[in-house]
Formats: sequence, structure tokens, C-alpha cells
Amino acid sequence: MEHEEKKQEDALRRENAARRHQQEGIHNDRATVRLPMLLGVALAGGILIGATFFGNTKSLNTIGRGYTKYREILQLIENNYVDSVNTDELVDYSIEKMLTKLDPHTAYLNAQDAVAARSQLEGGFDGIGVEFNIYKDTVYVVTPISGGPSETAGILSGDRIVKVDETPLVGGKIENSQVFKALRGKRGTPVKLTILRKGSKDPRVFTVTRERIPTYSVDAVYMVDNKTGYIKVNRFSETTYDEFKAALASLKEKGMTQLLMDLRNNPGGYMDRATSLADEFISGNKLLVYTKGKDTRYDRQTFARIAGQFESGPLVVLIDEGSASASEIVAGALQDHDRALIAGRRSFGKGLVQMPVQLSDGSELRLTISRYYTPSGRSIQKPYVMGQEGDYEKDLELRSKRGEYYIADSIRNDPKLKFKTDHGRTVYGGGGITPDYFIPRDSTWQTNYLIQLYSKNIVREFAMEYTNENRKRLEKMPFAEFDKSVIITDQQLNKLLDDATAEGIRFNEKEYLRSRNYIRNQIKALVARSIYQKGNKAGQNNEFFQVVNNTDDTYKKALQLFDRANRLQLGEVTYNDADKK
Repeated sequence: MEHEEKKQEDALRRENAARRHQQEGIHNDRATVRLPMLLGVALAGGILIGATFFGNTKSLNTIGRGYTKYREILQLIENNYVDSVNTDELVDYSIEKMLTKLDPHTAYLNAQDAVAARSQLEGGFDGIGVEFNIYKDTVYVVTPISGGPSETAGILSGDRIVKVDETPLVGGKIENSQVFKALRGKRGTPVKLTILRKGSKDPRVFTVTRERIPTYSVDAVYMVDNKTGYIKVNRFSETTYDEFKAALASLKEKGMTQLLMDLRNNPGGYMDRATSLADEFISGNKLLVYTKGKDTRYDRQTFARIAGQFESGPLVVLIDEGSASASEIVAGALQDHDRALIAGRRSFGKGLVQMPVQLSDGSELRLTISRYYTPSGRSIQKPYVMGQEGDYEKDLELRSKRGEYYIADSIRNDPKLKFKTDHGRTVYGGGGITPDYFIPRDSTWQTNYLIQLYSKNIVREFAMEYTNENRKRLEKMPFAEFDKSVIITDQQLNKLLDDATAEGIRFNEKEYLRSRNYIRNQIKALVARSIYQKGNKAGQNNEFFQVVNNTDDTYKKALQLFDRANRLQLGEVTYNDADKK
């Protein structure tokens, strides 16, 4: 289960790494760059592969010769190699190495990874319903999911899970995969949790019956003021469109006349969910996206087809370098039809479509079969050389080195790939979606001291303790009162600093003062999440994001752009660069 505080920590790490790139030339983490691959665009409904997939007889003969050679070598290794080997591992490795000669997004996932990847896009899973965090090789309950079986059984935030049935979860290095395997299982099956609770010396045993635990892709839905709505979408999964429709309808009922949609760090997902979402904003039967590949069977054109809930009215969409694939389909359609002002930083640049093919042993091949194009004809896929994935993955690092995250003029668009929007504005292909209005990163609060606090779990632990000590008082407060009156004082933060020092983190006053307001706000946001998320049956973290966004400069700048967005949709902005003053 993803947790919002973990997302904040990951985002902080990425931004710090990007800031250091300019000074030290640090390389990107492969997992960060490959995330859009793991959650890439899938064609709606999937595509079945039969014998005709491989084409003509000549192709079949070529493949047959290669298969025979591979089988011979594998058999020789199995029968004659000097040591015992795991042939399954050899097969997986050889497939992975073979695919490195193709594009950066064709991928092979073994059976275990395939299940984990698919679960990110499904509407739920069977489990006990807790969000957990691993700290010092100990599994902590961050929060029991509202209405889930763990909350019903009496599990609390801060509880330490030391044993599941007869399997210990302490000592040695604990991995997320171990915890998932222990806690998840078929619905209706019981599991015994041995819990250590703060303030109690003796462990307690809880029996929890696994149930279906829903997952959500719309993180937050709230009114900023009496006319401005805010929706944050974290990915395009099975349930995204239904969640989004309900969110949009609820805001309209509250009087929303202008909307800020946040697609930052959204790595993508299902193409049809993305086009359905875009259709809520685009009138008539306008083209939303089209795909083209070597095999014309995979060519698709998708048009607007419904009367959407918000086809007129100012719309601002936030994107950044973590917005990929399906997110870029939405942003590209809205930009090409001049329906929304796109703000933030240039998106990732993934314009390749993968077909997921489940293999006989449960593993999965995600094969690139086509490119997708925005309505104006743009392929937003950034450049790559087949078989040189390393160079491709350095793209985000290169953006940082040339200052693109901070200076709009540093964005490099290919002048040969110019296209026109409906109203005649120039947009570019070949490298993601360039925003109409550039908003730089705010890195003033990012420090190494802050990174250490997160790596040792100090901020989250402090927020958990604060919540548990003040829960009875806070649960009586409406959120508006909480937001206005609850302040994490300097005196309280001094205890956090003492905790950090006790954990071996050397105090750095200069860096602490730079990060102090961010730390203060993060603690408050985590407390709000623990207190108020309980009543939200749609899985939204509205109060968490309302607090977080109070200190988010990109969010605050976006709220000032609605007049510009309104003029854009009305065709009153005719210049090429909507960033002009």
C-alpha cells in the first residue's frame, strides 16, 4: 500500500538528488527513472497474441532457428556444466538482457514482479488493511485503513508488528516484499499478529481476518475557496475514471467554477482511463490521442464522445518531470485543444505504448507495439538509441545539470518538431510536454540534515507520538479549526532535534533553520492525515494535502493562473508562449 508520507520522502530525495546533480554530477536511481516503464500505458482491453503475431513464414523460420540454438545451449548447461545452476534464473536473465537491445520501455517481469506491478493498477487487493513503514528492521503500523479489518480488530498507529502467525518480522534485514507476503492472502483467511505497543512491555496477539482492501488513485478532492476546486490524481488505474467523475461532481455541487488538476509525479497507467478523464473537459468529438505502429492492427484513434462535466471554465493542470505516459496523454490533449493552461515543468517524455502479455508461468512481457500522438500530431517520446538504455536514463540528470528545473530558458525543444494548437500556438514534440507556464522548483528548504531526519524516520515517529498524545483533543476539532490553531512550536521541535541526536544525526543549525518550516508543516500534515482520513470512505487524503499545499510554491503559483487559463480557452491568448507577461 502506498502511503502519502512515503511519497513525500521519495519526492524529497529526488529533489535533493537533482539539486546535487548540478554540483556533483550524481547519477539517477534506475528505479526512479524506470517507474513509468513499470506503470506504462496499456491499450484498453488488452490485445491477444496468436500465432499470426509473428507475421509471415520467413519470420517464423528465423525465430525457429534462434529458438533451436537457445534450447541447445540451455540443455548443454543443464546437463554438462561443471556446477549446479538454476536454469529458471538463467532464462529470466537472458530474456532481460535480450530486451536491452530494444527500446527503454519494453520489459520482462518475473511472476512475482508481475503480480506486484499489476496490483498497482488494480482496484484493490486482499489483505489486513494497514499502511506500514520499515524502520530499523522493525515493521511499524503507520495507520490502519479506515473501515478495514485491522482497524476493526484494534490495531493502532505506532504498533510494531513483531510476528505474523509463526513468522518473526524482527531481526535481520526486513524487506517490503516479505511484509506483503506475510500480510496479504486470500480474503476470509485469518492471520495472527503479535504486536508490541508503546507503553506496554508485553506483546499482544490480534487475530485479523483478511478482506478486500480497495486502492485509490485520486489522492485529494477539496475546495480551495468558494469557486476553486483541487483534484490530485496519482496514477491511471482500474478505478481512476470512476473516482474522478465522482470527485468532479462533488466539487461542482459545492459551486466550483474553476479547477486545478494536479498530475505531478503521476507515472501513468491505462490509456483508456486517461482519455476518458480528458473527455470530461473536451467538447464535441475532437481527437484525444492516436497510436501508430508497424502492425496496423494496433493503430487506434480515440475521440471525445460524451458531454463532459466541465467542458468550459478555467482549468489549470500541474505537471513535472515525474508526469509520464497516460498523464502526458491528458496534458497533451488539453494543451493541443487550448482547453487548459499547463503549468509546472517539462514532463517525462514517454510516448511508447506497451502491450502486457501474461506468459504461461505467470511472468509478463510488456512489449512496445506503437507510439502515441497528441491531437496536433506530436509524439512526446524523448529521444533514445536502441540498446543504449543507460544514456536514456541520464536524461533527468542532464535536465538538472543544465538548470532546466529552475530556469525556463534551459528547456531544450527540437525546433524541427513544431506543431500548432487549435488556436495557433506553437507546441513541440519529441521530448515530453513543455508547460505553457513554467514554475521552477523551490529547493530552499532541501538540506542533507532533512534527508537524514527522514532516513532515520524521525519526522514520522514524532508525528505519530504527537498524534497519539493529543488524539482525544484533536478528534473533537473540525479541520478548519485544526488548520488554523494547531502549530508545531519551536519547543516541540527541540524534542525532535533531541531524538535525532540520540539516533546519531549530528545537528547542523544552518541546515535545520532552512528546513524548519518544512519539517513543521510535514508534521502537521501527518497528524491531520491520521486524525481526519478515518472518515473518508473514498480513500482521499484531503486534509493531508491541504496542509502540505500551504507551503507548496508551485501549487500557490498555479492558483494565480486562472485568469490566464480562461483567456487561453476563449482564444484570447494568441502568442506562442503563454508564459509571456
